[in-house]
Amino acid sequence: MPAPDFSKFSCPVPLRDYPHIVMGHGGGGALSRDLIEHVFLPAFTNPLLDRLGDSTVLDMAAELAGGGQLAISTDSYVVRPLFFPGGSIGDLAVNGTVNDLAMSGARPHSLTAAFIIEEGFSIGGLVEIARQMAKAAAAAGVRIVTGDTKVVERGHGDGVYITTAGLGIVPTGLGLGTEAIRDGDVVIASGTLADHGMAIMSVREGLEFEAEITSDSAPLHGLVAAMLAVCPAIRLLRDPTRGGAATSLNEIATLAGMGIEIDEQAIPVRPVVAAACEILGLDPLQVANEGKLLAIVPADAADNVLAAMRGHEHGRDAVAIGRVVEGHPRMVVMRTAIGGTRVIPMPLGEQLPRIC
Repeated sequence: MPAPDFSKFSCPVPLRDYPHIVMGHGGGGALSRDLIEHVFLPAFTNPLLDRLGDSTVLDMAAELAGGGQLAISTDSYVVRPLFFPGGSIGDLAVNGTVNDLAMSGARPHSLTAAFIIEEGFSIGGLVEIARQMAKAAAAAGVRIVTGDTKVVERGHGDGVYITTAGLGIVPTGLGLGTEAIRDGDVVIASGTLADHGMAIMSVREGLEFEAEITSDSAPLHGLVAAMLAVCPAIRLLRDPTRGGAATSLNEIATLAGMGIEIDEQAIPVRPVVAAACEILGLDPLQVANEGKLLAIVPADAADNVLAAMRGHEHGRDAVAIGRVVEGHPRMVVMRTAIGGTRVIPMPLGEQLPRIC
């Protein structure tokens, strides 16, 4: 990763002699100011953030004038390791928050970001995290408009934790929710499952495969917009992060009071990911994703929605994996490859901690 340019930092020590985070960086004085001005502002600069006020005032009157609604989301990121194949905690923090907004049909508008940094963490590493976060924000078309930094003593953190909040605009008349789900609705996955979780685990466990497993971290609001353009009556959207598709589908079935049947042969999993899951004894349906969504759509609109998804870069591998049924309410059942059925339970806990 590129080294930061310390020549522009105002303080003579310790940044120039010891380019690591010290407790003074969280003290609100000159060290804090240097950290903000030379790490975060160059990455996130925009007219609102550059004011460095205690809060940022957003004028959203124009966006809400037509009757749209405000969506808000918050999340924290503690992924380990901080850098992994296909991404880092920086782009994950942006994409994860953008996707939470997108699942309500919202167009992301603005983000906040707070960093909890461990004493001794490399400033070069922090610069790279901020750089990747800024790159992801630019790709998603959002601005980071306010933030915060705190430093904790060595041994009381794990490098860097990031907490975000996101604001988005939901178009007028859009009403996604489980109450709209009906018997016969189709369940669609936007692409291959378990990529992110297994990318993290392949690094943690030192596993090597013929093909690299990379995270699927990506912003999904553009894909959602394309889907809603052809079917405004989409019932529900979910991003299957912690707990994977199994958790999301069980939550949907429980809240809707309906059953869900999925087809084992239709579940999209990359062969290398399936092999990694088998080696580690993991179920791909319970492994986290960070750039995929599940959609419940009316049966008569499923083909149009799939076509729209496959025309978007983040939905090229979209596939129908099941349907909603009135039988076995509040349960998810899989039709297996050998013609049997098995219940897909709600996971008791995370198979893979610290994946986001």
